[in-house]
Amino acid sequence: MTETVKTLRDSAAMRWIALLLLALAMFCAYIFMDILSPIKDFMQTERGWDSEAFGRMQGAEVFLNVYVFFLIFAGIILDKMGVRFTAVLSGAVMLVGGLIKYYAVSDAFIGTGLEAWFTNHLNWNGDLPVIGAILPFVAGMPASAKMAACGFMLFGCGCEMAGITVSRGIVKWFKGRETALAMGSEMALARLGVATCMIFSPYFAKLGGEVHVDNAVKFGVVLLCIALIMFVTYFFMDKKLDSQTGEAEEKDDPFKLKDLGKIFTSLGFWLVALLCVLYYSAIFPFQKYAVNMLQCNLTLNPAAEGTFWAESSVTIVQYVIMLVVAICAFASNFSKKKPLKIGLMALAVVALVVYCYMGYMRGTAETIFAVFPLLAVAITPILGNYVDHKGKAASMLMLGSILLVVCHLTFAFILPTFKGNAVGGTVVAYVTILVLGASFSLVPAALWPSVPKLVDEKIIGSAYAAIFWIQNIGLGLFPALIGMVLNNTNPEGTPAHELDYTMALVMLAALGIAALLISIYLRAVDKKKGYGLEEPNIK
Repeated sequence: MTETVKTLRDSAAMRWIALLLLALAMFCAYIFMDILSPIKDFMQTERGWDSEAFGRMQGAEVFLNVYVFFLIFAGIILDKMGVRFTAVLSGAVMLVGGLIKYYAVSDAFIGTGLEAWFTNHLNWNGDLPVIGAILPFVAGMPASAKMAACGFMLFGCGCEMAGITVSRGIVKWFKGRETALAMGSEMALARLGVATCMIFSPYFAKLGGEVHVDNAVKFGVVLLCIALIMFVTYFFMDKKLDSQTGEAEEKDDPFKLKDLGKIFTSLGFWLVALLCVLYYSAIFPFQKYAVNMLQCNLTLNPAAEGTFWAESSVTIVQYVIMLVVAICAFASNFSKKKPLKIGLMALAVVALVVYCYMGYMRGTAETIFAVFPLLAVAITPILGNYVDHKGKAASMLMLGSILLVVCHLTFAFILPTFKGNAVGGTVVAYVTILVLGASFSLVPAALWPSVPKLVDEKIIGSAYAAIFWIQNIGLGLFPALIGMVLNNTNPEGTPAHELDYTMALVMLAALGIAALLISIYLRAVDKKKGYGLEEPNIK
């Protein structure tokens, strides 16, 4: 009898270690992606970035991906060169882009010839209808914002390349096994980076008692170095797997344009892609303004200097408590003993209450919004496991879109009515943010594992790239649109903490309504054509 050779992929421990390496790299990338989001007010006071300049810089992250078609090329590179090469390349590109952005916001940039050059150049016309909103540079933008946009463009190329590479890597290691659970777990850990960013970006920016915005970006750059190390480690692990299985890392068949034709002629693909761009355009651009939105709509009572709540060490304590919430909630999903599962969830709930109380006592918007991914960390593995064993992915997409609409309308019309009521406003903010995090779990846990059901395995890398490319159109457009709406609905010179966000939030809610309509249609098409989106991944 011939004995079956056991590979790394056959070992549950090694599969999850590979997943952990990929997830940690994306965790670091997610932190850098929003590193300036919680200090938008500091960027206005310290570097002269108004809402539009801030929005255009943030939207620049995807400019090359969309309009130079880099994401399409990234998919081709992934299909041709394989997961491990593309992973290391993406990590290196992210780091270079991060270093450029760091230099742009640092004091060293001020007064240089580069600052003078950026001041006198790239003054494009941003008044063009629709097209003007996608431009990364316009007249009147500070030189530091323009150069930071250049670095962020490069970072965006690496980050989105990493995103499709990680998705492909998970499919490679988990196909026929816990694919949705693995993808959901990766997203849960990666999005914990959002909370980390919200807590530590202002912490480093204010470290030492003075505001230095470049310290926050420096913290992000260090994490990008760690991300690159994670990808290099994964490189050797993935290479060992291929040596065991005899699989070739490079594709035998060269990429052909007709492969994209197979993708773009699929109705199911287009519905998923449209749902993706609508949904994520209402989430990621919002993250970049969420802290400032809370600053404008909440009555915050910052802790008095010299008190326990004003000490910098409280930041570390609160972050540790947040990790307890995330770890206990996440671990409870994998506990097979009911008493242990209940105990872990109870501990997570208690820790979450403590965290929220600390956020209220500290009186800072960034610590309030940091709860955003915590419910996602708790329920994403549950949802992924449910999709693996029970299905109902299309139905989950509908529910996630409904929750998205409800949350943005709550921010727009209900939260402002609590202005002056510190306790009531904070409670409404916490609940809404947690529900939004739940919505953020429903859609990814159901959407990404559905893609392999819509396209051939040979071109799955290109399919992910195409979806990310379409998604990036919205991610590049809406940060600038939000900034333009804020500038146009608020008198010139409005202080950073007194902006009216109502119309910007209504615009994001409209995206959620459109996503809901698409998800309803997708469910009907799936029922008619039998894509299997409502069926479990594990037969």
